[in-house]
Amino acid sequence: MKTGMVRALKVTWSILKHLLQVTALFLVLTICWTGAIYLTKALYGYTGSPSSDYVIQLINFIFGIILFICCMLLFGIYLHRKEMAMLKAIIDAMRRISKGDFSVKLEYRSNQREFEKIAHSINEMAGELGRMETMRQDFISNVSHEIQSPLTSIQGFATALRNPAISPAKREHYLDIIERESQRLSQMSDNLLKLSSLESDPGAFATGRFRLDRQLQAVVLASEPQWMAKTIQVELELQECEIDGAEDLLRQVWVNLLHNSIKFTPEGGAVKISLHPNNGGMEVVFADTGIGIGEADLPRLFERFYKADKSRNRSVGGSGLGLSIVKKIVDIHRGEITVQSEPGQGTSFAVTLPGSLEN
Repeated sequence: MKTGMVRALKVTWSILKHLLQVTALFLVLTICWTGAIYLTKALYGYTGSPSSDYVIQLINFIFGIILFICCMLLFGIYLHRKEMAMLKAIIDAMRRISKGDFSVKLEYRSNQREFEKIAHSINEMAGELGRMETMRQDFISNVSHEIQSPLTSIQGFATALRNPAISPAKREHYLDIIERESQRLSQMSDNLLKLSSLESDPGAFATGRFRLDRQLQAVVLASEPQWMAKTIQVELELQECEIDGAEDLLRQVWVNLLHNSIKFTPEGGAVKISLHPNNGGMEVVFADTGIGIGEADLPRLFERFYKADKSRNRSVGGSGLGLSIVKKIVDIHRGEITVQSEPGQGTSFAVTLPGSLEN
């Protein structure tokens, strides 16, 4: 209702504006014609008036047209200066953007509607480029920070190994730490490459139809050493179903979610994985009895390198990229992932995917 009224008001204002413009044009023409009459009368006082009324009207018409053209030329020069000023502002804004200055904001007057869309587009482009630059700088900063930590550990313990006086047990401990940190660097590199590949060409991965319930069972069985080592009880509630998608990519989703559940669930805890129909598709839920996540951390959980508890994640070898990869893969499959959690009450990840179910 309100949108219709606004549209009607805009149309009415546009018609009124055009009427005002036509009226102003006729007014200028009338003033020029009147000025021509008075000008020729003053001229006739010196030269004498022509004997023919036709000649008088013709001379008045010619002078009136000349005055009107002069007025239009002056008005055109005035508008041209304003247009040139706006064009110079646009060119200057583009130059600043090309040099990396994204704080550009073009201003335009209401009577410069021909430049309104251009100025709005440039302002929008500068804003988006500024946000992308901020994300790029944050990404570089995060990568540098994450890489620096394991490199510092490797360098420190490699230096300590040069000491011939250290015991064999301590030497073995230092070598274990160096190996773990090297694996963390390798995993981080692999995850970054995977994210880059997913973002550059999401359609490059082979898709096909496969049994989702069997894939979930295979992921749980492959991770048996991890959850058995912590005596975690894994419960499956899976309905038979098939899905069209990239099998290898979706397997990465379930592996990441399951490993997160195992990682942050204390010994003797439980992880429940369920698969059931949901609004024409299917929903996969990973629910654990782990330490949970604070409410303030939930909105940023899928950001790259974000860690709800940096010290806790580092102690278990996290890089803050796993959930970013999960979110990207789910988006590629036109699905949705949500999370519910409270500190000390466990965490539940729900992945909804389009597909068909078979009983």
